[in-house]
Amino acid sequence: MSRRASWDEYFMRIAMEVSTRATCDRKHVGAVIVRDRFILATGYNGSIPGLAHCDEAGHMMEDGHCVRTVHAEANAICQAARNGVRIEGATVYVTASPCFSCFKLLANAGIGGIVYGEFYRDQRIFDFASALRMELRHIDVHALAPSIKESV
Repeated sequence: MSRRASWDEYFMRIAMEVSTRATCDRKHVGAVIVRDRFILATGYNGSIPGLAHCDEAGHMMEDGHCVRTVHAEANAICQAARNGVRIEGATVYVTASPCFSCFKLLANAGIGGIVYGEFYRDQRIFDFASALRMELRHIDVHALAPSIKESV
């Protein structure tokens, strides 16, 4: 007998699928902004539209980071803005915890919670999320229940 995926599993799996569009092979990250169980916007890490991607032109490295790409969280915020979608109070599901810059963008955009897959680099987000009373939760993407399948 199969079990129905939880909402967290469902949206994190979608974020994982969104990450397959990423064009920086250093790290594929996907983000899904959700409110009231509806997807408002998605984003993945990639170059500015119309410019070459890392997988085409190579990485643009500064201080150990590729700066050619726009991060998944920032791209999801931009997608919402371009489409006139209000994201205040929403939750973002992201396959890796946000860098500090993306965390600040999410906080300023009014995102109420962050659900992340793997931890990525920056401990400061925990202190700032606590001070802001912003929910920050981890989901072990490797332990997600298997895809829903019909019972045999």
